[in-house]
Amino acid sequence: MRPPLDSGTVLITGASSGVGREIARQLAHRARTLVLVSPGVGQLEALKAELQEHNPTLGVILLACDISRPGEVGDMLSELARHFITVDVLVSAASVVEQDLFVGQRWGSIERMLMVNVVSPLLLIRRLLGSMLSQGRGGLLYVGAGASQLFLPGAATYVATQRCLDGFIESLRLEVEGAGVFVTQVAPGPVIDAALSAEGERSGPRPFFHVSAERCAREALAGFERGEPLVYPGWGHRWVMQLLPRLPRRVRRSLGRWVGRERREHSGTAVPALTGSPGRLQQGTPSPA
Repeated sequence: MRPPLDSGTVLITGASSGVGREIARQLAHRARTLVLVSPGVGQLEALKAELQEHNPTLGVILLACDISRPGEVGDMLSELARHFITVDVLVSAASVVEQDLFVGQRWGSIERMLMVNVVSPLLLIRRLLGSMLSQGRGGLLYVGAGASQLFLPGAATYVATQRCLDGFIESLRLEVEGAGVFVTQVAPGPVIDAALSAEGERSGPRPFFHVSAERCAREALAGFERGEPLVYPGWGHRWVMQLLPRLPRRVRRSLGRWVGRERREHSGTAVPALTGSPGRLQQGTPSPA
């Protein structure tokens, strides 16, 4: 048994760029309908035209939804229900990354990160999972971050949100085991979006073990179809992340201290890219690590 990607309806948050956009491209020749979600549909019009040009029978629904506002998430799901659209697979690929020492972060920024990275994914899953279970088929592909396993001074709130979802997804997988609903978490390291690189939005040296958004999406979907609980895209990143749990906690703290020293020595710059996280809203931009 495999997740219902073929001839199914797939809802993708974070579809305007990065891993979310690449997943949409790779599913366009397989899905019956793609529901693409972004704060503004203008960001998705070009993608819709591209997908339908190569796949004329594909249905593409564009929905404007700012997932930092749970009310908009609820309205979006209600709109789908009014049109009798049943989601077979949810791809949650939107997140927000804001890097700073915790004491220096505005509470509004912290609250927004919690809403986008924790509250809205849980709301989406809560509203969609019941239908999947009643049909005995469905899937959840959650694009998280390798940061869920790290200690990162200067990104404490972001790490907290990722660790929260890591525990939730692993537990949820056990709750629905045997019910026909596939649950896979993707925990990438540094992800490079070729489109943003071409536009000059990324500068400086690329981080270690980086992977393209296209490859991240491809490995994510392959792991999802194999029913894997956790996917680490890229062989280098996968090797490091599989080694990490074997390290004593004190060693992991030492790595965190090194990050903290680098952060202080380069005050005003982003945290060293152990995870490759860009410091801005990502509703489909280069995937957080």
